[in-house]
Amino acid sequence: MSVILKRSAVALAVLVLAGCTSNQTMHTSSAAMATRSFSATMTGGQEVPPTTSPGTGTAGATLDPDGTLHWTVSYQNLTGPATAAHFHGPATPGTNAGVAVNIGGQAPANPMQGSAHLNTTQIADLVAGRWYVNVHTAANPNGEIRGQVVAVP
Repeated sequence: MSVILKRSAVALAVLVLAGCTSNQTMHTSSAAMATRSFSATMTGGQEVPPTTSPGTGTAGATLDPDGTLHWTVSYQNLTGPATAAHFHGPATPGTNAGVAVNIGGQAPANPMQGSAHLNTTQIADLVAGRWYVNVHTAANPNGEIRGQVVAVP
């Protein structure tokens, strides 16, 4: 056996043993570091097409390492009662997309709180800033206020 091959085998053994003894610690540390936070500020001007709504709102969300998204969405000064609320994507500012996650039901509370498990495509779009959140009303059934969801540094 050549010297290079022997050294490679020894290095591999050391790495395997190190991984076996610290796997739980690494898993726990990675999970704690992987939690991500997101936010959005909603206005009528961000809707596509824009609305003249005096309404505003905010969304805060966290994405757990297991893919669970938790959110709190609040709003004020809408033209009427909220009729729905959603996360949409993938979409950049100025473009529309389908519903990714329904967050409000048929009569959304204020604030709306909930959670949903995301698939890998949804996680990638969210992390890349390709999701928005909006709140719908009877006067604006396609959305009254909207905000792009962005990562919080």
